Amino acid sequence: MYTIVLSILTGVLFAGSSLASKVTPQMRKAGHNETPAQRAAATVDNTRFARYTLTVLAGIVVLLAIFRVVIHSVRYIRTLTCLNNDTQRYFRTPNLAYGAVRQHLLYAPLFRRRHLRELHFGWFHMGYVPSRFQSLFLTAVIIMNVTLSVAGIEWNGTRAAALSHLRNRTGTLSVINMIPLVVLAGRNNPLISLLSISFDNFNLVHRWFGRIVVLQALAHSVAEVINVVEQGKWKTMRYLFQNNQMYWTGLIATVASVAIVLLASSALRHAFYETFLHLHIALIIFSLIFLWKHLEGTVPQKYLLIMILLWAAERFIRLATLVYRSFGRGGSKAELELLPGDACRVTLKIARPWVFRPGQYAFIIVPSVGLWTSHPFSIAWSNNSAEEKNQDSEKGYQITPDDILSSSQEKTNMSLIIRRRAGFTDKLFEKAERSPSGITTVSVLVEGPYGGHASLQSYGTVMIFAGGVGITHQVPFIRDLVAGYASGTLAARKVVLVWVIQSPEHLEWIRPWMTTILAMDKRRDILRIQLFVTRPRSTKEIHSPSATVQMFPGKPNVDTLIEMEAENQIGAMGVSVCGTGGLSDDVRAAVRRRQGYRNIDFLEQGFTW
Repeated sequence: MYTIVLSILTGVLFAGSSLASKVTPQMRKAGHNETPAQRAAATVDNTRFARYTLTVLAGIVVLLAIFRVVIHSVRYIRTLTCLNNDTQRYFRTPNLAYGAVRQHLLYAPLFRRRHLRELHFGWFHMGYVPSRFQSLFLTAVIIMNVTLSVAGIEWNGTRAAALSHLRNRTGTLSVINMIPLVVLAGRNNPLISLLSISFDNFNLVHRWFGRIVVLQALAHSVAEVINVVEQGKWKTMRYLFQNNQMYWTGLIATVASVAIVLLASSALRHAFYETFLHLHIALIIFSLIFLWKHLEGTVPQKYLLIMILLWAAERFIRLATLVYRSFGRGGSKAELELLPGDACRVTLKIARPWVFRPGQYAFIIVPSVGLWTSHPFSIAWSNNSAEEKNQDSEKGYQITPDDILSSSQEKTNMSLIIRRRAGFTDKLFEKAERSPSGITTVSVLVEGPYGGHASLQSYGTVMIFAGGVGITHQVPFIRDLVAGYASGTLAARKVVLVWVIQSPEHLEWIRPWMTTILAMDKRRDILRIQLFVTRPRSTKEIHSPSATVQMFPGKPNVDTLIEMEAENQIGAMGVSVCGTGGLSDDVRAAVRRRQGYRNIDFLEQGFTW
């Protein structure tokens, strides 16, 4: 969203440098008297500092990649070592130094407890508090940009020369920062899979890079205005805005960028997300047109070209993916089925499916509800009869040519649960409601898959927390762990699911899938389920079907539940959570408290757009 802001303001920033080749009497009055040698030296200097920015960011990526390779290697070796080891005592012991780093930095909220629990001011959504590690990283990026913006400028020289140098420096850095800005904003950001960092985290950094670009652009603009006004008075500034293309296009770009900054505020973004998104894209294109004119004939125009190509390439990949997944073979369809608790089960029959992995999600467009409305949803279940027949062949069952032919023509069914909210989800629910049977079929466009980089297979003990519809993210992991335990292909020996729901009727959301899981081979040996109902209508609704599936009234004591499992944990312990911000923060606090005493990893899934 800030791509525009940045682009626009950068245009203003470079208005002055582009004017160097079009000197007017008014400009001479304003004191634009840099010599060609001074301008050439400043350009080289600014380019050098701009490259410092990219070099530092590339260095950070390399360090994170090395860290990720080490972590991945440790988990892989742990998995192999524990395949035939039911005690896994060695992996229960924590690394004290690494545990301290996780407790006080990697897992720590900025202050005491709050991280994913939303900040509200009355009815307005004010966003989220970054974690301690995120805050330190963002602070370092800001300090780096402030330092590079002012370093090397001859502040002891003439005021006009210092302002000119500051104008050009901040303008160059503003454009350079647009490159990481647009990379971090992309759904197909290659760093997501390379570093195993979620899109959610990159989106946070993207927003802050946008603010940095805007501030640098404003610094450029202010420096130019002060320089012109001090030497030529305001009438010179008015003349330039009225008669010089570089100035009036810069003015338009600046106004558009301010509008984007206002629209990008958390309160407006959450209140009118779809309107914001469409207007944001339109303003991006609008600003890039004017920014390109601002930078004609300058070095920063090359940086802008790189940024535009990256942005266009990412958009093209998204469009190509959507077309590939949605068209041909009869197209992609979705069956909408009303469920209790204002929810809807959506079963996707995808034209060209993919091999599903736990943790994946896809963006869904329902043209009959809104052609320009795309929303992400976690995939809760995947049925692929072709895959099942392949598994049968591996077990020795005979597969006939007719089976192979029919399997190649069948579509993969992928299911998800959508909870009724405002906007798109409300319209989708109403569409299903209009069907007398509560079930209807619609055409859909599918873009994906995304995510699916996390794995729980290397942990001897796994605790999975879910709040409400957050269960859709967790069900595939449960299925994967139970199946892997039965086949002896992972380290897990104990899996506990804790699901917090408001009413027992919410159990209907995943009843067919959970029935399948409960019937899986050796399920009783590994899986226990604890259901907490926060708003039961009566105590009669609370009953435990078996010793491995228990139901309780009220909210869970997260700290107590984790301590009970940690006392008797097998091997390393992984704790995953997907739910409300409050639940995520409670689980995070409980895991942090045990760092240094237990070998426990924390995995969090959330969409903090």
